[in-house]
Formats: sequence, C-alpha cells, structure tokens
Amino acid sequence: MSDATPSSDSPGFDEMARDIAEVPAVEVIVTVAVNLMSAAAVKLGLTEEGDAHKDLDEARKLVHALAGLLDASTTEISSFHAAPLRDGLKSLQLAFREASLVPDEPGQGPGEKYTGPVFG
Repeated sequence: MSDATPSSDSPGFDEMARDIAEVPAVEVIVTVAVNLMSAAAVKLGLTEEGDAHKDLDEARKLVHALAGLLDASTTEISSFHAAPLRDGLKSLQLAFREASLVPDEPGQGPGEKYTGPVFG
C-alpha cells in the first residue's frame, strides 16, 4: 500500500471510526453546513482580510452546495437547526449578489435552484 492510501492499520483509525459513529446525523449535517457557510464567507471576502481571499467562482460553488445540503436535509433536521442555517444561506446569497459585478438574473444565483429567487 502507498502512504496516501488510508488503512485500518493506521494508528487511531478504529478510534476515529468509533468517535464518528457516536455523533448523531443531525450534528454531522449541521457541522458540514457551518463549514460550508464559513468557507463561503471567506471566499466572498466577508472576513477581516476582506479581498485577500475573495474568489466569487469558489464562493458560488460553496453557496450552491450549502443550498443543496439544506434542501436535501430539510426533513431530517429540526427547524431549531434549519432556521438559522437558512438565514445564513440567504445572507450569503445576498452578499454574493452584492459582490458580483454582473448580477445573476433572479433565480439564477448560487443556490437559488433550491431556494428560489433571493431578494434583499
């Protein structure tokens, strides 16, 4: 086996598998959503560094993936978890629209395939 191929002989592999097995699915979904939101915010230039990491093409992909995840998991996570994630998604979609030099048509922005048109 090459060094790049993970194997069950790796130190800690069994322990990591046990740890992830104990995490509820809702927590995994929410964690992934928060990571997508954070990455999108960075790529939209919404961090302290601002434009240093701004990349709207990358931001579009991340926002779209977040919208797809939230759409697919709507029935799996409670509104307690879903509501703030949807609010964050809408904020990112609006930030994308504001950052774009040539705005997308309503309904064509990142994630709007899943959420419908987003207006400020």
